[in-house]
Amino acid sequence: MNLLRHGLTPKMKPLSPKRSAVVAAIDVGTSKVGCLIARLRPRPAQDVLPRRSHAVEILGIGHTRASGIKGGTVVNLGEAEEAVRNAVAAAERMAHVQLESAALSISAGRPSSELYAATVHVAGPTIADGDIERVLGAGSRHSVRDGRAVLHSIPIGYALDEARGVRDPRGMLGKRLGVDMHVVTADVAAVRNLMLAVERCHLAVEAMVATPYVAGLSVLSDDEADLGAAVVDLGAGTTTIAVFAQGHFVHADGFALGGRHVTMDLARGLNARIADAERVKTLYGSVLSGGSDERDMITLAAGSDDGDAPHLVSRATLVGIIRPRVEEILEMVRDRLAGSPFAAIARGRVVLTGGASQLNGLVELAGHILGRQVRIGRPLGLAGLPEAAKGPAFAVAAGLLVYPQSAHLEHFEPRRTRRMMAGKDHYFARVGRWLRESF
Repeated sequence: MNLLRHGLTPKMKPLSPKRSAVVAAIDVGTSKVGCLIARLRPRPAQDVLPRRSHAVEILGIGHTRASGIKGGTVVNLGEAEEAVRNAVAAAERMAHVQLESAALSISAGRPSSELYAATVHVAGPTIADGDIERVLGAGSRHSVRDGRAVLHSIPIGYALDEARGVRDPRGMLGKRLGVDMHVVTADVAAVRNLMLAVERCHLAVEAMVATPYVAGLSVLSDDEADLGAAVVDLGAGTTTIAVFAQGHFVHADGFALGGRHVTMDLARGLNARIADAERVKTLYGSVLSGGSDERDMITLAAGSDDGDAPHLVSRATLVGIIRPRVEEILEMVRDRLAGSPFAAIARGRVVLTGGASQLNGLVELAGHILGRQVRIGRPLGLAGLPEAAKGPAFAVAAGLLVYPQSAHLEHFEPRRTRRMMAGKDHYFARVGRWLRESF
């Protein structure tokens, strides 16, 4: 929590490609809280998912209905803490481990992207690690603002003198080194309270990661990330977007509309209890109409008095309530994508994740509104996932287990913050920095 005073969220130490590790992921959503525990084992390079350095083996899984969360934001700290505690306890029992820390996803806080460019003079004849560190620091220096917390700071391309598009400038000759940085921020209040709900469970937040980014790490093939794709995570209370191009995470966005709003529309339109509206949506919900929808009747429990007799509603009535809200969400996604780098990717694909993406007919409707090829994204390359967790609703939690393999791509400046916190004795601060960087 101390890093948040400087506008920085906790960041995970890069995972050694030669070491195994046990990692935990907590996905706190509006409708459910999920916890996954996995062992990451080094694996040899292969053609399938070549950017992954480790195989992911699920050890434990726990999930429970969310409480105290609205639109991804904590609105009741005690209830949110209890939901997190229950999900973590179930995963710990299954994995036979006791967690000390976990990676945490966040979809709230109005996530936004900014691109920063910076250039520095090279100190020697060739590009050294120190030059890269200086230019990355210069690129991210302006990213911290009052009221916002930095979730990600990722270099997406280097420039050497007049040559752009350099992937790794180490050892190359040049006089000026430039970098383009993609920085993702969120409202610090949303970040702080979500971290607090987890820390009250006696867990350290090892990293805080934007929901659509880790969903993309989980469901995208390397070819899709290279050619250009947008991941749209349709949660219960939020819809978040991540754009990938040339293998990099280049844009993030989001808004507070999701599947929960469809449920509330059904509850109002059918005069039903919220729980009954959710059940009807899950079992019979669709955004496509058919010729027999007027005759296809669904039994719905009475909404107000338990003594009232159930009544029948047609499938056409359900579609008439569900479709307008889903169209509104997809049109907002279309508008957000139009203002992102994805608009320039002619054949970019859209991948839908999240529990709300499972509505019948959503792929076809999304393809029509977005004018793109659309598919449902499911976690790739994870061993031991139970059948119930192989769908798009668990893409974010699964992606948090893949994220440690990508943590080395990010740049953060916690070292400078730690030196500020070390007091006036600069000697011990320098020794501490040497120990952290060497071991």
